[in-house]
Amino acid sequence: MTSVKSPNLTSLEYPNPTKKRAERALFSSPFNLKLFVAMSSQSVELKSIAAHTGLKNNYTNYLVSELVAENYLLWLIQVGVLRREVDGQGITDSFRLTPLGHQLVKKYTENGNFPKPNVSDRLNNFINRWLRFPI
Repeated sequence: MTSVKSPNLTSLEYPNPTKKRAERALFSSPFNLKLFVAMSSQSVELKSIAAHTGLKNNYTNYLVSELVAENYLLWLIQVGVLRREVDGQGITDSFRLTPLGHQLVKKYTENGNFPKPNVSDRLNNFINRWLRFPI
């Protein structure tokens, strides 16, 4: 398959509140930038992210159970950073970046890593995530 380069193609523009919420969710997650860089080129299975494998792959900052990892990943889907991979038989346990996720990962890959979230960011993310306010 060939790709076409066109000067008329533009990337999607997202409203600032959407980008800020997505950034806050990324920074507050237990995942390292390395995971999202991997997701930019391939789908990554949940079992590669959770437990000791996630630490070994340097995908997580600390030991995260499969249930906790999946909950964080589902939150990142809800804020628009990730999508679940689908195969011929339905939804899989693999995840990839969305266009918004690609933009954020590119931005922070150039900067080196995610900034540490402050208390306000963590609290805001916690409230939105656990109470699932409409976004």
